[in-house]
Amino acid sequence: MTYGYIWARRTLRLMVVLVAMGLFSQALADGQPLKQLNIGFQKANILALLKARGTLDEALKKQGIATRWTEFTAGPQMLEGLNVGSIDLAATGDAPPAFAQAAKADLIYLAHNIPNPKTEAILVPKDSTVRNVAGLKGKRVALNKGSDVNYLLIEALKNAGLAYTDITPVYLAPSDARAAFQRGSVDAWVIWDPFYAEVETNAGARRLQDAEGIVPHYTFYLASRRFAEDHPDIAKLVFEQLAQLSTWANGHHDEVAQDLSKSTGLPQPIWLRALARMPFGTERMTDDVFRQQQSLADTFTGMGLIPAKVDVNHARWSQDK
Repeated sequence: MTYGYIWARRTLRLMVVLVAMGLFSQALADGQPLKQLNIGFQKANILALLKARGTLDEALKKQGIATRWTEFTAGPQMLEGLNVGSIDLAATGDAPPAFAQAAKADLIYLAHNIPNPKTEAILVPKDSTVRNVAGLKGKRVALNKGSDVNYLLIEALKNAGLAYTDITPVYLAPSDARAAFQRGSVDAWVIWDPFYAEVETNAGARRLQDAEGIVPHYTFYLASRRFAEDHPDIAKLVFEQLAQLSTWANGHHDEVAQDLSKSTGLPQPIWLRALARMPFGTERMTDDVFRQQQSLADTFTGMGLIPAKVDVNHARWSQDK
């Protein structure tokens, strides 16, 4: 069963639910001014912080535009929502957009956060005898399949002279992987913040390797093509708001930690640990970033995780061409 087929089946189910709930985006109505901006977010990313601060809602309200925030558990589900029109904007890590493009989602890259390679890592228990990535040969490694950390693991193993087949990947969602890591049923875990900071703090997990010098690890701000082309002024306003928020967040870690602690339920000290290695900064897309995304997509295609070649440049915004 191909990834595209799975995506299509899940998207059809989501579309039926959204029609029943009346949650299709008003932005997709031809010839109508925007009355509501629909934003998808995860409670641990920068859009959750933007929601908490309320500045975008205020700016849009002055233009007579309401804001609806919809929480998603993960990037792939959020991009399905983007594809069927229930949301206009989203933020995910590096990998989900490539998988979404492979499944024919008509999205565009609006912008990206500056690289955060220190916020994802390969971890082992504190008493593990594994001392480097090469030591993972023959080991069971937990990770989220098709995610940013999947890309990190592939490239880290390659740098250590190992093939992906030299380890046994155990594909688990973060909560399940955390439990498996705690009880010792996996030998290592590849994960991102704030889960990374939590398991360091509460379980003494030891870092084998973060993404520094291996993969860039971006957060991308994505939009449906139709929304971005019909309402470029609103898309640019969101970019401006994210840029301003990034500047503020870099100088106010205590307040950011407080907001994200409320959003996620994780204690502020865990968020402060994560924020110490999480610089904020919002930038428009460049040829170099698209080349890096193409490399990621090609890697997953070569592994057979993406069934056919993806042209990342197809997701360029006309405003950036």
